[in-house]
Amino acid sequence: MPQDNKRFVERDRNWHPPAYAPGYKTSVARSPQQALVSMQKPTVSELSGPDFRHLRMGPHDNDLLLNFSQGQGLPQGERIIMFGRVVDQFGKPVPHTLVEMWQANAGGRYRHKNDRYLAPLDPNFGGVGRCLTDEQGWYRFRTIKPGPYPWPNDMNSWRPSHIHVSVMGPSISTRLITQMYFEGDPLIPLCPIVNTIKDRDAVETMIGRLDMARSNPMDCLAYRFDLVVRGELQTYFENQ
Repeated sequence: MPQDNKRFVERDRNWHPPAYAPGYKTSVARSPQQALVSMQKPTVSELSGPDFRHLRMGPHDNDLLLNFSQGQGLPQGERIIMFGRVVDQFGKPVPHTLVEMWQANAGGRYRHKNDRYLAPLDPNFGGVGRCLTDEQGWYRFRTIKPGPYPWPNDMNSWRPSHIHVSVMGPSISTRLITQMYFEGDPLIPLCPIVNTIKDRDAVETMIGRLDMARSNPMDCLAYRFDLVVRGELQTYFENQ
C-alpha cells in the first residue's frame, strides 16, 4: 500500500491477538508450535503485481442481489448497502485496488460444502462480490445483511453478523483480510473470536457504522466501513 517513508508509523503489534488463544478453540490446532521464519529476501512473485487497473468487472460483480440469481428472483433478507474508502495512514486514497467480500446469507448459512448449519440455502444468493476502488478510493456493494450463526466453540457460541472483506495491496503478499461487524450488535462482545482482540479500539475499527444519508428510502439501509491500510488509525486485519 502507499507509504510515506518520511513519516513511517510502526505497527502497534499489541493490537493483535496471540496466535494461541484457548478461548478460541480453533486457534489451539492452528497456532504455530515453532519459531516463525522471517521473510528477509522476498522473491519477485511476492513483490510484484497483480495490477488491477485493467481488470474488467461484470455488471453485477458488486451487487449480490443480482450476481447469482440470473434473473430468477431476489434473495431473502434485509437489503443493505456496504460502502467506504480505502485510504492510507495519512488519508490518501488507494485507487484501483481490488476489494472482495464474502458472507453468509440472511439465515446465517454460507454457500459452502462444509457449512452444515440447518438454515436453508437461498437459491438466489451466492454471497460473494468484488469491485475496484475509484480514483478517490471509494468502493460499494449492495447485498443482504448476513444472519448470525452458531459454531462449535463451546456449548452456545454464536458469531455476530459479519462480512469478510479482502483488500489487495501492490503485491499478492500484501493482501489484507478483515471482517465488518454491524453497529449495535449485542453478539459482538460475546464472540470468542472478537474477544481474542484485547484492545477495544482495534475492535471498533471493524464495525460498520449506519449511514442514513447514504441509505435508500423505502429500499435499504447503508453501512460505512472505511479501510485504513497503515498507521495509527489502521483497520484491524486478521492476517497481520
